[in-house]
This record gives sequence, structure tokens and C-alpha cells, in this order.
Amino acid sequence: MTTTTSRSPKAAPAANGTSRIQKLGAVGGDWLDQRTSGGGFVRFIARKIFPDHWSFMFGEVALYSFVILLISGVFLTMFFDPSMEEVIYTGPYEPLQGAHVSRAFESTMQISFEVKGGLLFRQMHHWSALVFMVAIFVHMFRVFFTGAFRKPRELNWLVGFALMVLGMVAGFTGYSLPDDVLSGNGLRVVDGLMKSIPVVGTYISMLLFGGEFPGTQIIPRFFTMHILLVPALILGLIAIHMVLLVLHKHTQYPGPGRTERNVVGFPVFPVYAAKAGGFFFLVFGIITLISATTSINAMWVYGPYDPSPVSAGSQPDWYMLWTDGGLRLIPGWEFTIFGYVISLNMLIPMALYGGMLAVLALYPFIEAWVTGDDREHHLNDLPYNAPVRTGLGVAWISLYVILALAATNDLIAIALHLSINDLTWAFRIGIFVIPVLLFYVTKRLCLALQRQKRELVLHGRETSRIVRTETGDMIEIHAPLNEYDRWVLVQHDDYRPLQAGNGVSSLRAKATSFFFKDRIEPVSPAELREAMEHAGHERHVIDELTGGDYRTPAEKASH
Repeated sequence: MTTTTSRSPKAAPAANGTSRIQKLGAVGGDWLDQRTSGGGFVRFIARKIFPDHWSFMFGEVALYSFVILLISGVFLTMFFDPSMEEVIYTGPYEPLQGAHVSRAFESTMQISFEVKGGLLFRQMHHWSALVFMVAIFVHMFRVFFTGAFRKPRELNWLVGFALMVLGMVAGFTGYSLPDDVLSGNGLRVVDGLMKSIPVVGTYISMLLFGGEFPGTQIIPRFFTMHILLVPALILGLIAIHMVLLVLHKHTQYPGPGRTERNVVGFPVFPVYAAKAGGFFFLVFGIITLISATTSINAMWVYGPYDPSPVSAGSQPDWYMLWTDGGLRLIPGWEFTIFGYVISLNMLIPMALYGGMLAVLALYPFIEAWVTGDDREHHLNDLPYNAPVRTGLGVAWISLYVILALAATNDLIAIALHLSINDLTWAFRIGIFVIPVLLFYVTKRLCLALQRQKRELVLHGRETSRIVRTETGDMIEIHAPLNEYDRWVLVQHDDYRPLQAGNGVSSLRAKATSFFFKDRIEPVSPAELREAMEHAGHERHVIDELTGGDYRTPAEKASH
């Protein structure tokens, strides 16, 4: 005998409709799965575990800002005319009416003043480009300082480095498209750098610009690079980056239950997917708010590009500032050989830029060669446990900042009422002194932190409460660490300098001495055992004197 529950006539069609949709969805999903075998992949991705830490969000910010770049870029592409054909401006901006401008400049003005939402999208595109580069830089140095580039992630580090370089290329090519005075000055600098290359420099410049600078081809060529070539490369590298991230699993900070063989965190679905989706809209909203309220690249103020004048106070976006800084600091050194002018004032800064980028790209391989460590690493280092690496990272950043500040020496001199010559000499001296000084200070701070953490493991946290024994001795009460906190402080690797010989070259021996000569011996199991026995004895003595009541006399009186 079966029983049925009566249903209203209106409810039945809805239920049948839902059932039909579910059946159609199941049939369609099964049909697709049989032809793509995607079910297993979807389950694998949905169950993928990602650790939860605020520093991992910078990579997401870079990804989401790139999505905003694509969305806003598609909109701008529909209205921008990448032509250097000369026309007369007749738009609504009165100060430039009647001026001879290129079609690229005219279409940018049209987007800014005549297309509904055009200025907002222009500024969203520019601000999201800045956020994209900020996020990439911060993300890369988070990876650097925590050693997340070690095996098996060296290739992914190179992918991230390539994304950073492509981001700068994308920014420069896009920055040049409006064909205004500011972007034209940047192109003139690039032209000068290319022409400084002996023998072939002039030919490279004419090939790029389609003739003598500024030519008639550079804007269309940069437009093709900016909307097609560079974004395609960035998308491909992002795909490779994500695939490698899934294959290698995510790194995590040391903590309770975290080992080199597991990942502690949340699955992609539903937790991480929901958080990531919300974070995307948060990034989108903040960039839109900034773009709607803060002007950037008001190219109508500078006017169309004219090769004859050079605008004072012109600087590129922050991520390209460092390239301008080196050119301002180098003296005007040049000489002639076999009829060719060798412009050291151009070649030396370019060599410096190449050296900085090469060191950053190859550092994982340099450190692996020094340590000889061929193990896989999935637990991040705490930065103070790698003093030399942290010091080198701070020195690199300081060199980058000095070059960026040098690119604004004229603005700083005006704002602070300083001599621009004195300021330039200060930057010239600082570029040699400050990175070395900061390396040394950072290294000593890291070693000091290691000593402090070592004492913390052995003796526990100081409570600032003193007990005096009957013999007059003073004993401070220490609060011991729990096992989890103690493990985080003792789990790091201990590297030692190597001696030359037995397959170790003298160069590598010197490198290991540079990296590991100044080191703090980690707490050994024997030391930890002895310290815990001593702490137990001290606690026994204190308990006998205080009866287990660690309150001060004032606290006892108040209660």
C-alpha cells in the first residue's frame, strides 16, 4: 500500500518543470563529459586546497586587475584610431580647437569628452594597469622573501618575472598611444637609448619608427603590440602560471599540522570560489571608485606631441621611473672610436637595468647552487631565517627606489627648495652607499630576531614578574611557549659554509661563506630538553615560594 501527499494543481507544473530542467541538465552534462572527460578534472579542481593567508591575495589582485584591463581595453579599442595622420582638432575642448593633432590624439580626446563613460573607462584602464604592476611587484617579493621560488617552482618564478616585464612593456606601449607631449617624451628617450647602441642602433630606431623619429608608424605598431601581442603573451603566461600552481600545490607558512607533504586550507568549491568571487568585485569596485574620483593622465593639459620642445617635470608611470632615473644620474660620458660615438651615459644605465633584472630572474638558481639543496620545498621560510636573502631583497628594492626618486629630481628640488645639482649628487652617492648599508642593517636585524626567537624557545616569554628567594636571588617568571608556537620557531633549515675541495669549487665555498658565515645555531633537541628541565626546576622553586599564586602584592591587595 502506498500513500500519496496531495499537491495543489499549481505546484505540480513547477515541480515537473524543475524536474525536466534537472534531467536536461544531467543529460547535457553527461553528454559533454563523455566527449571531454571533464568530470574528473572538475572534481579535481573543486577539491583543490588553498591555504588562507592575507599575503597570498596580491597574486589575486594582479589577476583581477588584468581582467579589468581587458574589459576596459575592449571598450577603448572600439573608439580609438591608431593613426598618426595629421588633422585639425575641432572637438569641444576649446583651448586646443584649431590645433594640428594626430588622429590618435583626436580620438583619445573624443573618448575623454564625447563618448559616454569614455573618460571613466580611460581612467579605469590606467589605474588598473598601475594596480596590476603594484600587485605583481609585491607578489614577487612576497615569493622572494619567503623562499617560495625554491624547487620545484623555479620555472614559475621565471613565468612571474616574464609577466612583470611584459606588464612594463604593456604599460609603456599603452602609455604612448595618446600621442601627447608626455608620451612623446618617453618615446624620444627610447629612441635615444636605441641610437646609443654602437653600429646598429640607428638602424634599429629607423626600423621601429618607420623612418626618422618620430616617423609615421610607431603608434599603429604600438597599438598592435598593446592590444594583441602583449595581452596574448600575458594570458598565455597566466595560464602556465595557474597550471604550475595546481601541479606543484600552493606553498604555505609553517604552522600547526603543516608539513612539506600536505596543504592546510580551504577547498576551491565552495569556500575559496566564493571568497575569490567576492574579492574580485571588491577590487573592481575600488578601482572604479578611484577612477571616478581621481584624475590621471589628463593628456589635454599637455597637448599633442611636438618633437621640438621637451616638457619639464615629465615622468613616466612609477614602474618605468627607474629607467629614467639612471639616465639623469649618469654624467655625460662619451667618446668616439672609428667614427662611432660611444655614449656611456646611455650604455651604462642600460647595463645596470639589465643586471638588476638578470639578478632578479636568476636568483633561485643562484641560491640553489650556493646551498646545493635539491629537495622540494612547500613550506615558506620566515624572512628573518634567511638573513642574506632578505638583505639582498631590501638592497635591490632600495636601488630601485633610488633610481625612481632620481627620475623626479626636478620635482623634488622645486618642492623642497633644494639645489637640483646637490640633489643629483646625493642620489649618485646614495646609489652606491644606501643598498650596501641597508643590506648590512637588514642582515643584522634578521640575526638579532633569530637570537630573540632562540631565547624565546629556550626560556619562554618574559612576564616582567620577579620572585625573590630566601637567599636574595631574583628569578623572573617565564611563560613557556606551546608546542605549536615552539615548532614554528625551530623547524627551519640550518645551512653551513662549505670548504673548498671534495667537489666544492673555491667560488662556491666563498659564496656559502658569504651566505652562511654569520649564522645563529638553531635550537638542538638536547638544548631544548635541558631548557625544559631547567624551566621545570625553576617553576617548582617559584611555586614553593608563591604557592602557585603569581600575582603581585598590589594585585593581591586590590582583590
